[in-house]
Amino acid sequence: MRRVTLFVNGTSKNGKVVAVYGTLSDLLSAASNKLGIRASSLFNGKGGLIDDISLIRDDDVLYVSEGDSFVDPQDEVSAVSVKPGAPSDWLTLNIGGRLFTTTRSTLVSKEPESMLAHMFRDKCVWGNRQDEHGAYLIDRSPEYFEPILNYLRHGQLIINEGVNIRGVLEEARFFGIEQLGDQLEAALKNTQPPDDHSPISRKEFVRFLLATPTKSELRCQGLNFSGADLSRLDLRYINFKMANLSRCNLTQANLCCSNLERADLSGANLDSGNLQGVKMLCSNAEGASLRGCNFEDPSGLKANLEGANLKGVDMEGSQMTGINLRVATLKNAKLKNCNLRGATLAGTDLENCDLSGCDLQEANLRGSNVKGAIFEEMLTPLHMSQSVR
Repeated sequence: MRRVTLFVNGTSKNGKVVAVYGTLSDLLSAASNKLGIRASSLFNGKGGLIDDISLIRDDDVLYVSEGDSFVDPQDEVSAVSVKPGAPSDWLTLNIGGRLFTTTRSTLVSKEPESMLAHMFRDKCVWGNRQDEHGAYLIDRSPEYFEPILNYLRHGQLIINEGVNIRGVLEEARFFGIEQLGDQLEAALKNTQPPDDHSPISRKEFVRFLLATPTKSELRCQGLNFSGADLSRLDLRYINFKMANLSRCNLTQANLCCSNLERADLSGANLDSGNLQGVKMLCSNAEGASLRGCNFEDPSGLKANLEGANLKGVDMEGSQMTGINLRVATLKNAKLKNCNLRGATLAGTDLENCDLSGCDLQEANLRGSNVKGAIFEEMLTPLHMSQSVR
């Protein structure tokens, strides 16, 4: 007696072993009872139609059809109808020659209105082309598609080093993934340098500081820091020549030996700053606040503010021993209780300045304009030799 193993056409599961006897019709009847189908034809493993029972050998594996053509059981995964979106509904994408294996729910759930979701929500709706291994063919860049697939998997945007964000953005736009596109546009904007005239923020400048060795001079000549918060930062020896520092917050910043020549410091706040040995030749600090600043260097290095515009500045209580303010403009400035011992004020415009309580011992006031200046409660009396024109 011969026996064969029967499977439903296109599957290799739930097979039934039956005895072969009688005619081909008897075998088909037995297959119908065993498999619960209306068997009408038999195929061998290679798709050959069995039309004579004498062709069947013992222990053959046969596939029973209800009248449809032979279906290779190796294609059963793609042939079996699975509920769309089910986690077990695995599929493979061939993106530009690179294979990606994922689930249908991954492509559909996160961005349900995207083109990818419409392509794979319902099978065969788009007529997606497949390669010889059943992978869906999509002519796009695999390098840029990988971050998109990972985003659809876990909802986080992760781009490996060396991958162009702009390329990922174009792929996101192509596949219609709007939320990811918005994130990529924001990320792309953050990676681009600011426009030539855009102010540099504290965050950007701190990056520059951290990336520069402590012994290297940071060149910031002509840069725009307008309105930036640079308070309490270590800005020693930095070249700010001709930089725009207007309205900056530089309170308690260390500007020791920095070059601020011809810089715009108008309206800036430098209260309690360390300005030892600073160079501010011809700088514009009109209306700035420099209360309690220290210009005095114990090593003898003198701060140089020659020719600076200091109209209306508030320098009350600053230490300025030996400072060079020659031909500077200090009209309407507040210099109360300042230490100006040995300062060079020759040719300086001190009109309407409040110098009450200042120490001007050995200061050079020759040729200075002291019209309307207030010299009350001076610590040391002025000598004529100090102010002879």
